[in-house]
Parts: sequence; C-alpha cells; structure tokens
Amino acid sequence: MIRTKNIDVEVIERSVPVLQILEGAIANPYTLIRELNNRSFHEFLKFFWCEYSSEEFKDNWHIKYICGELQIVAENLAQGKPKIHDLIINVPPGTSKTAICSIFFPAWCWTRWYWLRFICLSYSKDLSLESAEYSRELIRSERYKIIYPELHIKEDKDTKSNFRIQKKIYKTKGAPPRVASGGNRFSTSVEGTVTGFHGHFIIWDDPINPEQAVSPVQLENANRWMDQTLPTRKVDKANAVTIGIMQRLQQNDPTGHILERDKTSTKLVCLPGEIGGAVDGDYTSKVQPEALAKKYVDGMLDPVRLSLDVLKELRADLGQYGYAGQIGQFPTPPSGGMFKVDNFIVTEALPNPSAIFHIVRYWDKAATPGKVGKKVVIPYTVGVKMARLHTNKLIILDVKRGRWSTEQRERIILSTAEADGIRVKVYHEQEPGSGGKESAQATTRNLLGFTAQSDRPQGDKAYRADPYSVQVNDGNVMLYKADWNKEFIEEHRYFPHSTYKDQVDAAGGAQAKLALKKKARVLGNKR
Repeated sequence: MIRTKNIDVEVIERSVPVLQILEGAIANPYTLIRELNNRSFHEFLKFFWCEYSSEEFKDNWHIKYICGELQIVAENLAQGKPKIHDLIINVPPGTSKTAICSIFFPAWCWTRWYWLRFICLSYSKDLSLESAEYSRELIRSERYKIIYPELHIKEDKDTKSNFRIQKKIYKTKGAPPRVASGGNRFSTSVEGTVTGFHGHFIIWDDPINPEQAVSPVQLENANRWMDQTLPTRKVDKANAVTIGIMQRLQQNDPTGHILERDKTSTKLVCLPGEIGGAVDGDYTSKVQPEALAKKYVDGMLDPVRLSLDVLKELRADLGQYGYAGQIGQFPTPPSGGMFKVDNFIVTEALPNPSAIFHIVRYWDKAATPGKVGKKVVIPYTVGVKMARLHTNKLIILDVKRGRWSTEQRERIILSTAEADGIRVKVYHEQEPGSGGKESAQATTRNLLGFTAQSDRPQGDKAYRADPYSVQVNDGNVMLYKADWNKEFIEEHRYFPHSTYKDQVDAAGGAQAKLALKKKARVLGNKR
C-alpha cells in the first residue's frame, strides 16, 4: 500500500491504476486528493473537515462505517439500479451524525453526480437551514474550489432553503465551457412545505426532539406526515433513497414506526453509545449489524467523544429513560423500565381450580374515538383475566384486546363474561366526567346476571401501576402461555413510555382488586 500525507491510496487501487494517478499528481498535486475524495466519502470528510469546524477532526470507526453505508446507496442510485434499501442510522448525539449525513454527504455526492437532488429536513426549519448553510459554505470555500473548480452554486438560485448546483463542462480544449444545471438541496421541517420538490435522496435528521417525543399528538403528526407526504416527493420511487438519522426517543418514534411497518426494505444501523454495562445497562443486543459490537473499545462506541466520564455525566443529566433512548438507542432502560419483564414467569400449565383463591376480569375501556390531525384514532379496549392463588402468586390467564366500536365492545364484554363464568367477578374502569359515568352504567346493565362493578381509579397511570410492578419485579406474576404474551410483555417493557398503556392499566386494575380481596380475608381472620 502506498501512503501519502494522511491519505491511503489503497482506497482507489481497485478502480484506477496507482501509477496513472501518481503521474497526474506530478502535473497537478491536487489530482491525487481529488481522486481519493471521489473514491471515498470518508476521505472527503476528513479532507474538508476544517471547512466545517475549527476543531481538529477526530476519526473513529463508526464514522468510516457510516460513510461507507452512505456511499453504497449513493453509488447504486447513481447507476440507475433498483434501490438496495432505505437506511436508518441510530447513534447518540455528539457523534458527528448531522455533519456526516446532512452537511458533507450532499456536497460529496455532487463531486461525482452533479445532477442529484436532495430534500433535507429536521424537526425544526432553523435546524434544517443551519445544516444547509454549513453545506453551502463548504461548497463556496476556497479549498472546495481548488479541488472541484468546475462546481459552483447558481447565482440566482442561492438561498439556504433551496440552492442549486451548476457544473462547467469542457468539451473542446481552449473553448469556453458549457454550464450545465445540476441538482439542488431543498431544506424544510417536519410538516413543512415540500410541494413541488422532488429528491433522489430524502434525508431526515432528528425529525422529532425529546420534548415532542412525549406528546402523542406531535409524535403521531410527525409519523403521519412522513408516511403520507415524503413518499410522494421522490424522483423515482423504485430508485430514490430515504436516509434517516436520529437518536431513539420513544417506542413509536420515526425509527420504531418505520421498522414496525416495513423492515424488509430498510437497513438499520444502530450504534449505542456503550455496551456491556460500562455505565448503565448492557445495550449489546441493540447493536446492528451485530458484528459491529466487536469494534467497541472497553464497551464504548467512541472513547474520545463519548468517554466514560462523558457517559456518566449524560446519565446524570438525562435520567434513566433519556439515557436509555438517546445513548443506548433503546427507549427504555435495559432492565425494563418500571417493569422487569424478564421476571414474568410463562407457564403452559393452568392452575388447579382448588389452588385459586379469587379470580377477576378487569376491563380498561377505550375512550371515545378521537382525532390526531385528520386521522381518526380508535384506542384499545383491554380485558385482563387474573387469578390470585392461595400461595399469593398471581397468574394472568387471558387477555382480550381490540379496537371496537361501543356496540362491538359491549357485545365482547358480555360474551367474555359468559365464557368466563359467574365465578369471575368483572370490573370495568369508569372514565372521568358524565360521559364516563353513563358508559360505566351501561356496561353494568349489560352484565346483568354477573357480578360486575365499575371502578374509578385514582392517580396517573404510572402511580396506579406501581403496586402491580412490585409483584412483577419480585417474580410473583405468571403468564399462561398464549399468543397475546408477546404484545403484553412488550407494552410492559416500555411502560410508562410505551405507545399504548391499556394492557398495563387493565392488569394493574386486576391486581389492585385481588389485593383488596386478600386484605379483606386477612382482616376477617383477625376478627
């Protein structure tokens, strides 16, 4: 391998004869640099970093890897081939993710394919425009002009929100060049205007911030806009590529939402800030591709940018949930948040009826269907059947869950009571207000002939779930093995930051009623 100052010629040996490059470099010292930069996005990033930041560039393996992934999809697209995949990259803040994807990547692509068009967005227009300005200043820099003198920004199409590239094409020696109109970069924000613009690449960089992530309405609006608006903005849907880069913030954030909807055509690169329990928990299982875990140094993704001291400080500042999402790329602590879900005991054996002390079915009824933006959302109704054994262990025997109209819901509650039998006492949650009271009365009337009672829980969802979480975390709760187990456990894993909380609410309500029954029995024995 031939080395020049800070440059590896190895990256171009496979495509261009080294001797030919060196001969050109003798005539023009910038020829080698240009060739290396064109052949390697990572080399381009290193060479032009000084135009972006006054701080010395500090390389790390994750930077080279991300650059390589971006280069793969770019070269495939430029060749007109069918799209390999879209790309989602989850990395912690402070790892140069915005610089790589939003600032340098378009500027590098134009050095090879000046005609490419980009739509770039973030959660705020100001942030998106800031990245655009950095990218524009890079192209204007003397360093860029020296290496790529044929590229420039069109004078009458030169704004931060939308600027266009032009290229001077020399066909005849000595003759003036032809100026070809190239691609552009249009910058906007989530829910912003994109009408009339199309891109070969759509790059979203942090489409929501931590404050927006805790708002179901804002989160749903962002996901809906990205689902319904962005796909129509592609130049060629079979070839154009969507690139997303963000830190994880919530179970149903854009990363979670997209991967749940379409895992087959999206490649996930997930790089937690630490693995192996260096500071918080073990996030090793979240590394994607899995082989990249071998590149971590003493459990750290980047010992320079995210040293142990920095990680500890972030842990203190962000708290367990913020740290798990933004640093661990897992929007709940590895222990399972409020619930240590590994402590659920899944059993294939039903308890003997003589072993059961008391049994209840608790219904968390869905609220009235509402709207998130223009979309009508029907919440879940959940009925959890739970038994307390004479050993004081709990077993969840069945979970009914669905999005039903009022009429469907009442029919299902009645038919479930009929299947459970009169031994099972039925409780159903009463929502606040006169509407909630009327709905509760209607359900009680519907269950005529069964022991049924409405319940008005006090406190927020996390407060009500706390006594139940103690039982789960102590290993006192069993689950009868069934199809509903997976979704039930996953909701508990993310609680109280899970997208839905109905199953936890219903299970917590059932546990509370069984706890009261136990208390009544104990008091009765004392008398």
